[in-house]
Amino acid sequence: MFFSLITWQVVVNGPLLRTDQQISRALLHPDQVSELLADLGNVRVAVPLLAAVLLGVAWRGRSAGAGRWWLGPLGAAVSMVLVPVLVVPFKEWTARHGTAAVPPGTGYFPSGHTATAAVAYGAAALVLLPWLRTATARRVLVTVCAALVLGVSYGLVRRGYHWPLDVVASWCLASVLLSALWLLIRLLGLRSSSSPRRVGRRRP
Repeated sequence: MFFSLITWQVVVNGPLLRTDQQISRALLHPDQVSELLADLGNVRVAVPLLAAVLLGVAWRGRSAGAGRWWLGPLGAAVSMVLVPVLVVPFKEWTARHGTAAVPPGTGYFPSGHTATAAVAYGAAALVLLPWLRTATARRVLVTVCAALVLGVSYGLVRRGYHWPLDVVASWCLASVLLSALWLLIRLLGLRSSSSPRRVGRRRP
């Protein structure tokens, strides 16, 4: 719903864009730190990290004899593939121009880097969580992944690569993909825990 509202405002050049531009002007300050943070959302950085995590989780699940060990990693990979499938058509349709810090052009809404970072780091966290034994380890993992996504988002706006609403729109898209992945992983966990155990007969 919020994504639809933002998209509508971008298409009709609504009043919400004025606030968006004001926030951008207040935050815009290109520097090396913002450039580095923005680069963490690059496909060449985020996707290989996700691939390494998925291979590790798949190997761990297969070695442990987990049921349908491949389904979680596959779901995460599909979520990553769906990012450009969802983002590119909206970029072409809205044809939003960039900030003053980037060359003239269109196709900045929504932010591909933000969506890539959110889905890659978020999916990596979701597939790893079932294998972590302590609550502390799970909290650390979620915190690190959230910090990476927020860092990328801030870097993109600070550097001027995207307007704030470009980033927020990608959060909305990523939340849909990650929610679907979380439901898949949770369903697999419930099925695994509820599957009957084989108990051998006792000899009299």
